[in-house]
Amino acid sequence: MVDLKFYEKFNTLLSEKNSNNVFLSKVKYNQVLTEVKRLKSGAKLKPNDYKLLKRYDIMNVSNIDKLIVPVTDPNTIKYYVYNEELYNIIHDVHLQTGHGGRNRMEHELNAKYKNITRECLMIYLNLCELCQRKGKTVKKGLVVKPIISSEMNSRCQVDLIDMQAQPDGNYRFILVYQDHLTKYVLLKPLTHKRAEEVAYILLDIFTTFGAPCILQSDNGREFVNKVIEELCSMWEELKIVHGKPRHSQSQGSVERANQDVENMLATWLTDNKTNKWSEGLKFVQFMKNRSLHHGIKCSPYEAMFGTRAKIGLKSTSLPESIIHKLKSDEDLETALNSINTTYEINAEKHIEKKSIDTSSEENIDIDEEPADIIQSRKETIEKKRRESLHNLNVQASKMKTNSENRLREGKIGESVKIRIPDVDKARSDLRSILGVIMSVKNNNYEIGTTEGKLQQLYARNQFEICKESFVQIETVPTTPPISLREAARKFSNLGGQGYDRCNCKQQCKTNKCKCRAAGRLCTSKCHDSLSCHNK
Repeated sequence: MVDLKFYEKFNTLLSEKNSNNVFLSKVKYNQVLTEVKRLKSGAKLKPNDYKLLKRYDIMNVSNIDKLIVPVTDPNTIKYYVYNEELYNIIHDVHLQTGHGGRNRMEHELNAKYKNITRECLMIYLNLCELCQRKGKTVKKGLVVKPIISSEMNSRCQVDLIDMQAQPDGNYRFILVYQDHLTKYVLLKPLTHKRAEEVAYILLDIFTTFGAPCILQSDNGREFVNKVIEELCSMWEELKIVHGKPRHSQSQGSVERANQDVENMLATWLTDNKTNKWSEGLKFVQFMKNRSLHHGIKCSPYEAMFGTRAKIGLKSTSLPESIIHKLKSDEDLETALNSINTTYEINAEKHIEKKSIDTSSEENIDIDEEPADIIQSRKETIEKKRRESLHNLNVQASKMKTNSENRLREGKIGESVKIRIPDVDKARSDLRSILGVIMSVKNNNYEIGTTEGKLQQLYARNQFEICKESFVQIETVPTTPPISLREAARKFSNLGGQGYDRCNCKQQCKTNKCKCRAAGRLCTSKCHDSLSCHNK
């Protein structure tokens, strides 16, 4: 259904373009392929033929011809795609990046494909219902300046996402650990937020990546001090200091990281039709780290390791159609040896084989000059981190207050999204629900959803109008109106209602505290931050 809408919008876009555009129908693709073959076979060239050869080349893999950009860098091969395969390619990359946005998808696609434009991405993103629901709603007056760290491990952040309302077995929290320069994130499920358990997880991270000079946390100075004490008792040589809790310069970066993790986890749970969020953390961590970070202008994985994240053969320059047919290393070797273009790219073959160990002999080749290889990688990593630092400074200098948002009037029948208050949604639920404007009364809007009509009327600044139609008036049930909380619960993957907060005044010492009675720890939302014995 979505693919039909995509091609309907795409064909409209195509009709507005002139004939000299980058898009290729399958017929035109095959015509260009045939013409380039003819010209490469030694035919007499005309002036326009030189333009064609400058734009297109052919790669043959396992007797399948593909149009590519003429190779100038043996490490980079970019394919031309035809219109009929556009949707599937964009859809696959969208899922691989955890329902990533425009910049992340553009970064992934531009690494392998030539003629997929931003216009195509925006058509797809505007049609993705999950992206509309997880997208941000307008907030006014939010000014955040990210903290600038000069080197990796100079400052790191540890934070906890409270999942007590949606436990996964014994797991009730998510530990989020982030390096401030590279933005590299590690996610771990926790059964409890005791300092000892957090310290044990951090010790595993520190002995793998090294310990930071400053450990930052927004869970309070007392919490960080306990964690650092536990770490030092486990590792006597360790010496780190805590950062200022809720540091004005670091808060924005951390909140965005947590928000990104929650959004990716929500889409992963929906895509995989499960509520086992602890199992999804590894996949979310990889998707987060391989995706383009707007601040450092590369992926956290690249900033940390100096190379793009690889997913087996998916990360090679082999076409998707060939990869699906490979069953053994012999098939892989045959495919690599069959690569043939009119440009000599033996270096590409060599690099491909180095990245894919198909025999012990090749492994010996790789290790011929290990010192040179290691030095080259170190230089690449240092370069990426210098670029990350520069880009963070550029981003910080450009930040300013958001301008007032101009809101146009909504029309009956238009699809809208309404932000769900934090108290009414689970941590890993999507941020908004989608509805449709059913009527307008005195500048207040009556909105319906696929789960029922909402009880209250909404002012214009309480919702955003979607660019595409997702909900029709005819799909709204005629059942009695429901509250926004009830609608959010029905749309939720994990049952809704993210916070059960208490308002105790007696330090939550007895089971009169509803959090203690339910076997949950109090959160920062409870009892106006008064003293508490249930944390």
